[in-house]
Amino acid sequence: MSLTKTERTISLGKDDGRFGRIRVNLDWNQRKSGGFFGIGSTAIDLDLGALIETRDGSRTAVQALGDSFGSWQDFPYAVLQGDDRSGAASGGEWLDINGDRWNLMKRVLIFAFIYEGVANWRETDGVVRVMVPGQPEVEVRMNELAGSGSDTMCAVALLENIGGEIRVSREVRFFAGHEPMDKSYGWGMRWVEGSK
Repeated sequence: MSLTKTERTISLGKDDGRFGRIRVNLDWNQRKSGGFFGIGSTAIDLDLGALIETRDGSRTAVQALGDSFGSWQDFPYAVLQGDDRSGAASGGEWLDINGDRWNLMKRVLIFAFIYEGVANWRETDGVVRVMVPGQPEVEVRMNELAGSGSDTMCAVALLENIGGEIRVSREVRFFAGHEPMDKSYGWGMRWVEGSK
């Protein structure tokens, strides 16, 4: 199921509240961007990440920047599976969320970040898919809208624990970086410049 500007949310439920391995995938077009006739162009490097908040108020980011790849059994109950620098890896980048610990979660904001290359979201053909075992696959495309030339961050989808269900909402909102996105969603984290 594709979430669009008109169909923005879907709720996914399980009787026992245990969702298993929730898989989030980011895939994009690896074409090079920028440069005149391709001279001086660079491949677009998109990064998949998530801001995570649990019910006890613990908050963190899972992302390649700062080597914050997460943990499966312990907080934040999510793991980034590597870092694809070019979009050339089969299937793009993956983030796994421990759905058997969903009862501990409050919300998860899935984001994509242009680490390298021109901030042209239409060129990326970026798509995020959320896959919950036994539930319909949810797809969010990032090229329907485009941010400004300085907007390297896209808040793609928000997963919220609503009565034990997973409510997935399409966001597709563009920001100049982590801190403006954080402020918009009220995460309240402190940000410093990082690298990978």
